[in-house]
Amino acid sequence: MKRLRRLRQRLSTREHAFDGWLVSAIVALMLIGWVMVTSASSEVAASLTGNSWYFSIRHGIFLLAAFAVAAVVMRVPLLWWKANGPLLLLLGIALLALVLLVGREVNGSKRWLSLPGIPFNVQASEVAKLCLITYLAGYLERFLPQVRKQWGAFLRPLLILGLIGVLLILEPDYGAVVVMAACVMGMLLMAGAPWGRFLLLIVVVAVGGGLLAIAEPYRLARLASFADPWADQFASGYQLTQALIAFGRGSWLGMGLGNSVQKLFYLPEAHTDFVFAVLAEELGLFAAIGVVGLFALLIWRAMAVGRRAELARLPFGAYLSYGIAMVIGAQAFINIAVSTGMLPTKGLTLPLLSYGGSSLLVSAAMMALLLRVDIETRLTERRNRPAAHREPGRTKGSGRGDEAPANMQGVAE
Repeated sequence: MKRLRRLRQRLSTREHAFDGWLVSAIVALMLIGWVMVTSASSEVAASLTGNSWYFSIRHGIFLLAAFAVAAVVMRVPLLWWKANGPLLLLLGIALLALVLLVGREVNGSKRWLSLPGIPFNVQASEVAKLCLITYLAGYLERFLPQVRKQWGAFLRPLLILGLIGVLLILEPDYGAVVVMAACVMGMLLMAGAPWGRFLLLIVVVAVGGGLLAIAEPYRLARLASFADPWADQFASGYQLTQALIAFGRGSWLGMGLGNSVQKLFYLPEAHTDFVFAVLAEELGLFAAIGVVGLFALLIWRAMAVGRRAELARLPFGAYLSYGIAMVIGAQAFINIAVSTGMLPTKGLTLPLLSYGGSSLLVSAAMMALLLRVDIETRLTERRNRPAAHREPGRTKGSGRGDEAPANMQGVAE
């Protein structure tokens, strides 16, 4: 037991300036993503542009931009995000409405905006996720007792989610609807809303999802192909069967980096939606499990940051962290589940790994917000720590009688 306690103390980052495990998971996933995007996109890039490094170079530029965005976001106090949450929500909704009017259509979906001065297409749903999380974190801080006791306060965030969901369905982008719904439900659950309300909502969502699934023939065909992709492997089941072949080829140790066969125009969207399948083919099952482990570490540390902020009486930072953990966790789970045949095919990128400027920049902003919450929480804990702990050289009995209580919030910095 003593050895285990010593090991936990060595691995702990409690007294550090920030959570090193969180930073390590983020950086590792981003670097692995760059390597896999380079490998998965080489043949497609050579065919489309004549330069096999085209997507790799662009992704590298996106990475540099992502680190720059993260550096800027980390310098913005949480008070600014809390104060501007409603405006950010309006911005997210406006972008979702704008994309329906002037958005760029790709593969039958209007999800991207071409904005002046920005050298890549902006995916409105990615920005809307961050805006929704920021608004809801502030809402839960302001109306937490009412959310726990009153149906009206509980349903207001769901009405906003419904409006955003309608705009996303019109694009259509059902994957983003699922991710945002999981995020909102998770944040309400972490806020202490009664379980019974969620059971009722689950029934309503299940019925609504079933009706949407059978409303269009292509959705029904997608569900049928998910149940048995090999029955129509050259049509509705094509993407899933090619992804499963990639997993089968990879076996335990993989075929070697750059040696994927499925990326040679067999597996569509190999460097975006199905980059995890290429990773499993080239690096094997152990590497795929390692990536899943990195996501698990990231989500665990994000939830830990939220819990620590909650204990430090920083509710906005706590719910912001919970929401980011929910979004990253839900999107990573859905992407990996789709690649492995556990869920029907959805057009969702793998956060921090897949190719895509909007996804990478917004994910980096979310990670920076997590680190900002972590840093502000640690500073608050140090301010609130008893003077005897902060200044070991001083004795408690100074005889002046002006020592502040340990739990006071206004300790001088």
